[in-house]
Amino acid sequence: MAERTLVTSALPYANGAIHLGHAVEYIQTDIYVRFLRSCGQDVVYFCADDTHGTPIEINAAKQGIPPEQFVARFHDEHQRDFRDFDIRFDYFHSTNSPENRHYAELIYGRLKDAGDIDRRDIEQTYCEKDKRFLPDRFIRGTCPNCKATEQYGDACEKCGKTYNPTDLIDPKCALCGTPPVRRNSVHLFFKLSRHADFLQEVLKRPGFIHPGLAAQLQGFFEKGLADWDISRDGPYFGFAIPGETDKFFYVWLDAPIGYIATTEKWAKESGRVADALAYWGKDAPTRIVHFIGKDIVYFHALFWPAVLNVAGFHIPNEIKVHGHLTVNGEKMSKSRGTMVAARDYLELLDPSYLRYFYAANLGAGVEDLDLNLKDFRLRVNGELVNNVGNLANRALSLLAGPLEKKLAPGRAEGPGRKLVEDALARVPEVREAFEKLEYRNAIRIITEIASTANAFLQTSAPWALVKKDAEAARADLSDAADVAYLLGALLAPVTPRVSEKLFAQLGAEPLTFQALATAKYPLLDRTRPLGTPEPLLPRLEEERVNAIIKVPAGTPAAEPAKAGGKDKKTEKKPVEAKSPEAVPTTQASPGAGAAEGAPAADIEYADFAKVVLKAGRIVAAEKVKGADKLLKLDVDLGEGTPRTIVSGIAEAYAPEALAGRRVVVVANLKPRKLKGIESRGMLLTAGSGGKDLSLLEPGDVPPGADVK
Repeated sequence: MAERTLVTSALPYANGAIHLGHAVEYIQTDIYVRFLRSCGQDVVYFCADDTHGTPIEINAAKQGIPPEQFVARFHDEHQRDFRDFDIRFDYFHSTNSPENRHYAELIYGRLKDAGDIDRRDIEQTYCEKDKRFLPDRFIRGTCPNCKATEQYGDACEKCGKTYNPTDLIDPKCALCGTPPVRRNSVHLFFKLSRHADFLQEVLKRPGFIHPGLAAQLQGFFEKGLADWDISRDGPYFGFAIPGETDKFFYVWLDAPIGYIATTEKWAKESGRVADALAYWGKDAPTRIVHFIGKDIVYFHALFWPAVLNVAGFHIPNEIKVHGHLTVNGEKMSKSRGTMVAARDYLELLDPSYLRYFYAANLGAGVEDLDLNLKDFRLRVNGELVNNVGNLANRALSLLAGPLEKKLAPGRAEGPGRKLVEDALARVPEVREAFEKLEYRNAIRIITEIASTANAFLQTSAPWALVKKDAEAARADLSDAADVAYLLGALLAPVTPRVSEKLFAQLGAEPLTFQALATAKYPLLDRTRPLGTPEPLLPRLEEERVNAIIKVPAGTPAAEPAKAGGKDKKTEKKPVEAKSPEAVPTTQASPGAGAAEGAPAADIEYADFAKVVLKAGRIVAAEKVKGADKLLKLDVDLGEGTPRTIVSGIAEAYAPEALAGRRVVVVANLKPRKLKGIESRGMLLTAGSGGKDLSLLEPGDVPPGADVK
């Protein structure tokens, strides 16, 4: 194993605020780094602002300030937002730094000495009014493929085709609107095409990148790797290329070098190592891990390793790639208010909620993550607040109140000891899930541990024992407190401030994954007094959650959907009765079974009493093949073996969002087959159907408890 680990997140562009889409990556990375540290590993985490390029130079000019001043403002804002989201870098630097200039020039010099820099005369678009060559995003025109208007100079947002800026029909300068002309200019190219064999070998290395992405990257080799233009003409905010006139390093050359420059700056200030080469030297005993979004895979998996290899630096060992964030099932949009700035969120909600929700939905793949506000609220309330938080509060409130903050000694045997030991036995599963970036699996196991402990308290009912047998109550509560202590350790990488509060309330030192490797029952020092308990987090309220979406003033309201000439928002239509064969779902819906237009018939209490409602907990969920509306669920009803239930909630809930969710189940429904799967029960939901469905929650009761 490498002596030390260096972890990075992609550099945010210093041209705007951090938003919740950015936060996916930084939270994902921060969880990983905190986990490694908890395991006792030597790890550092670096990031920096990406500060160069034409957009920054132009936007600074529009505000009448130098680019250096423009990016400095965002540098401060970004650090504040990261800090308040509990993201802890060892150093956060800037690519507009002397360290970055030094390494950019050093690496360029080595590429040049190796014969990997080529000079070529290329034709570009040029604005005679603004007196500048126009980068791709500063030209607009008609797509040469689908003829869509107002498209950028590199790709069409309508048909998705890519092209050269000179291919645009009727191009115009995006700055002033005048048609550009074409001019030739000498540019410098890195000969990426020479390194195809080396890069193919890198892509085959175990763990370097997700296999699916490695397969996608083969498309670049099939077409033939294109050499990379690493220069830009002035005016340009960036580093001048040594030995050239009015030529600057393209931002994608010096931006990733920012990882090395930040290491250098940290080394100088911390004194922990002599310089960046302690980590980035070709043979340094280091594991380098990059976390990035799926839109910049090419740069990090092909261009960057080739440059590092030629220049004699350490190439990355692993590239961890995540998908994009959608909000309420749609692409983030400023006009709809779903491009939520980090600061707007932080002014309303604790960061622990979002960190937990992201973790509960993140796996090692590159699928997109949806911040559905209803799912966000219900899942955080159901799992983090009502499950984990409730366990801690139930146990500690009684211990700190009538039992005077004293814990009981560990027991030689019994269900309480077994509870703790069974929970400890699951720590390796959680550890493996964090190591593999399968955070959602880690969260699933953590919530299962909490649910089991809550069920233990529900069965032992220590609140009823306090007056009759205080020591028996103290023993049960102390074992539950042990589990709460364990949960604090397991959740510390995800929700550090919640774990800190919990450790303080337990009067205990922080518990780490390293300590858990040899931990035994009892976990807590039972001779120490407890601290003062209080709720770890309040429940999320719907109004407060929805308030993070701020639609800009003046945005036209969305057109209401029409049905028969009536506005669906005001039209009141009874729910149509449909036979089970016509609608293959197992959800209960308001009015089902009533004739259209007629009120539901009254029933006798004896009829209602035939329905057995039980509290359940979803153990696993997956889509049913060939049925867009159906999910196959494994639901724990306290029967030993989970039941299979097929439910028509797929439009409202993603399968990965359901593990651990508490539900109300009609438990005595006759089994029936749906899509060849025998379904043994029905979930209760509220709503009109489709995406507008909410699972009913039974509250803090164990699986199998009666719902009345």
